[in-house]
Amino acid sequence: MDQAILFADRLGAELAPLTDRTSIALLPVAGKPMIEHALESLAKAGIRRILVVVSPFADEIQRGIGDGTRWGLRLTYTLTRGEEDPTAVVERLGTRIDGPLVALRGDLIHGFDVAAWISAAETTPGDCVWADADGVSAACGIHRAGSLDLTPLAWPPTGREGAAPQTAWIPVAAEQVRTVQSLAEYHRVNLDAVAKRLPGLILPGRQAALGLTLGRGSRVSPRSLKQGVCLVGARCRIAPDAELTGEVVISDDVIVDRRATINSSVILPHTYVGELVEITNAIVSANTMIRVDSGAVLQVTDACLLADLEQATLSGGIADPVHRVLGTLGLILSLPLWPIAALAALPNRERGWLETVLLRGNKREVDALGQIRRRDFVAREWNTRVPILRGLPRLLSVISGDLRLVGVTPLSPEVSDRLQEDWEQTREQAPAGLIGPTQLEVPADAPLEEKLMSDVFYARQRRAGRDVVYLLQGLLAILRPSSWLPAPRTTPFD
Repeated sequence: MDQAILFADRLGAELAPLTDRTSIALLPVAGKPMIEHALESLAKAGIRRILVVVSPFADEIQRGIGDGTRWGLRLTYTLTRGEEDPTAVVERLGTRIDGPLVALRGDLIHGFDVAAWISAAETTPGDCVWADADGVSAACGIHRAGSLDLTPLAWPPTGREGAAPQTAWIPVAAEQVRTVQSLAEYHRVNLDAVAKRLPGLILPGRQAALGLTLGRGSRVSPRSLKQGVCLVGARCRIAPDAELTGEVVISDDVIVDRRATINSSVILPHTYVGELVEITNAIVSANTMIRVDSGAVLQVTDACLLADLEQATLSGGIADPVHRVLGTLGLILSLPLWPIAALAALPNRERGWLETVLLRGNKREVDALGQIRRRDFVAREWNTRVPILRGLPRLLSVISGDLRLVGVTPLSPEVSDRLQEDWEQTREQAPAGLIGPTQLEVPADAPLEEKLMSDVFYARQRRAGRDVVYLLQGLLAILRPSSWLPAPRTTPFD
């Protein structure tokens, strides 16, 4: 028996919001899409030709698994409306499916050894043989002869009573068949897989330390795993002082920043977990956190806490080193201006060559109530009213990571704490920066509300390409005459 039909046509409403942008079959379980686990099982059983039945996100599934050559398979595809009667689907196909075949669903998890089950089924009498999980079809079977009846492959799962009379059944452990019909079940199947409670799954990666499995290209310190087991996918970066506890699954292309804590959770691909963020008993996908105990879905707007790494804007874990390097380069290039700044501050030397100002920056800390908040820092400025010279020492704050080169205007703690309206809080989605549209385009003596509106507009429209434009405008500001004129005295907005 060398051919199979693989159904991956669930519509997926029960797993929203995870299925808003992808198919259930492509949701990762222990670092691999569900459908890949099914393909590996079929390849292990010696199957070579597979017809894949797809519906939602069909193009994405086809791009994800291709023609099957990486498993030594030959895949073809057919499209349905989703969750159709499997028997009716195959009847429409006509001669595309002819002869004995294996039938399997690729949008749930078979935690038993499917290849061994197929071997046992081939020696069991009967026109059809199906896997029985405590009276319910496990959506795994073979068809040898007679009229084709794929009722046990239907979604949602059916009981034995719906199958043809000539059907034989081989029992499998019900706890090893995971239909994944809720977010809590999706969370649980991932943790059970990494804990090896589903022995039929082949986990990716290599054993880097006791309990720690790493995918290719990932950098994780074994010290980060405090207790339990953890599977980290490919191309991940986990800060050495991040803490992983319990049973943790981290998918491909994930960044976990400094002192973050992840406990008994599943982190999906292309997610950034920010500094000091604590995640417990949850599923995190980009900037969405799902608490599996309550079912609460939280959309996080602050990209310094959770972010989608596929978006154009750089997240904190990537952008911080880039901005620090650029800040160092900017400091070196600005050195010829520092003697000029000292001369400009000369008339005010009795009050000090440099002034200090307390600002709220981008680094994170845990306050007395256990909440994560932005940390205050002390910035220095030349004691002059010439804008281009006054702000030169703030390059040191960029190098330290308290500021970015481009961002919203940094506020004093007093002003920041007064911002309570929802529209005012929107500016928190962007980092505080040395330059930006507000610093470049809004007059220094403009009302606070005007500056806040400018910051909010920037935060909502922020893109990496626009940041580059603002950076170039900041460099060209040196040539602008208004940058060398004394600024009017204002209340301390920044």
